[in-house]
Amino acid sequence: MSVEPPPDRLLATCWTTAGDAAPYPGRHTSPLTLPDRITAASRAGFRAFGVLDYDLRAYLQHSDLATLAVILDDSGMDYVELEFLTRWWTTGPERELSDANKALLFYAAEVLGAHHVKVAPDLDDVSTPDIGLWADAFHSLAAEAAEHGTRVALEFMPFANISTLDCAVQVATRAGHPSGGLLIDLWHVQRSGATMADVAAVPIDLILAIELDDGTAEPVGDPYDDTCLRRLLPGEGEFPVAEFAATCMRSGWSLPWGVEIINEHFRMRELDDGLADVVARTREQLAAARARTLDSVPATNLPRSTH
Repeated sequence: MSVEPPPDRLLATCWTTAGDAAPYPGRHTSPLTLPDRITAASRAGFRAFGVLDYDLRAYLQHSDLATLAVILDDSGMDYVELEFLTRWWTTGPERELSDANKALLFYAAEVLGAHHVKVAPDLDDVSTPDIGLWADAFHSLAAEAAEHGTRVALEFMPFANISTLDCAVQVATRAGHPSGGLLIDLWHVQRSGATMADVAAVPIDLILAIELDDGTAEPVGDPYDDTCLRRLLPGEGEFPVAEFAATCMRSGWSLPWGVEIINEHFRMRELDDGLADVVARTREQLAAARARTLDSVPATNLPRSTH
């Protein structure tokens, strides 16, 4: 008797469950409580959960991390992602603010057993990056993350100074610390012009997180507004979602698939309804990706028929 493989684990990134919140000044903090969001994500079928620093601070005004760890565990969330650390390469007052946020995120990572903390490039200064400077800073950051039992995942963004997959690979590779790696978001792959061959060339040990989403073939308006207002559910747009996922599967990806939906209309939907839709559509794309990987296996490697 054949046994169905377990479904791919999905990670509800922070924005997917945030409701009417967005990565714009004054709009970061979700109007929904973390416990309610975690419970709703669990009902929908997610088994991994992402928490934003703004929401973490709001939660800690009336509760504690130990309680949050119990809520996550009781909801079946055995994998946690934290975000977002910025300005970690700077000096002066900006670095002081970054270090304070880092202390919160790394402490939370230790208590919650977070797999990784997402870190950002420079969205304000898009001049040519200094690979050496960033690699040295990223190495130090990764070493500190390891002391707290977690990792740091660098996310390249086309509208930042680390704007390409190749540049991010250079930074993480030169940093050379096992607790430092990359987050590869399909949105940024598409908008940066990277190919599936580029994704396939990244060593799987360097990838700490993957995010799925969808969108129009061509950008609409300002690049930052495009990413914050118009992301679509996997399968709703023109991105090669199944091909991207299949590429990652062939490389050996086995950790949860992050799903990051940041969309002006989605964030107004009722949470249970929206999350159920996200899970259903993402699983459809992952099933299609799984079929692609089976189609690509040489016949000599396929299991023999029992008939």
